[in-house]
Amino acid sequence: MLTVRRLASVAAVLGLAAAGVAVAPQDAQAWWRGGYGVGIYIPPVVVGPPVAYAPPPVVYARPPVYYAPPPGYVAGPRVWIPPHWQGPYWVQGHWS
Repeated sequence: MLTVRRLASVAAVLGLAAAGVAVAPQDAQAWWRGGYGVGIYIPPVVVGPPVAYAPPPVVYARPPVYYAPPPGYVAGPRVWIPPHWQGPYWVQGHWS
């Protein structure tokens, strides 16, 4: 009885063997070298299943993050206070 580990090893070895056969050196024959007919070269026709596109995944959009103002914040118009002396100290101009 094959265990999962042994089955995986056998599959890996078979995969490596198939890859080795696929990449083995071959003659570089272009399709027009082996065309069909006399003077008419038809490329080989590759028939495959129709292309099926999977629907796009559903994306969950997080709600926007709300950053609360710090405590004591008063929303309203701000006033420019020009530079002035406050006692013995010079205060630069600033917004209130």
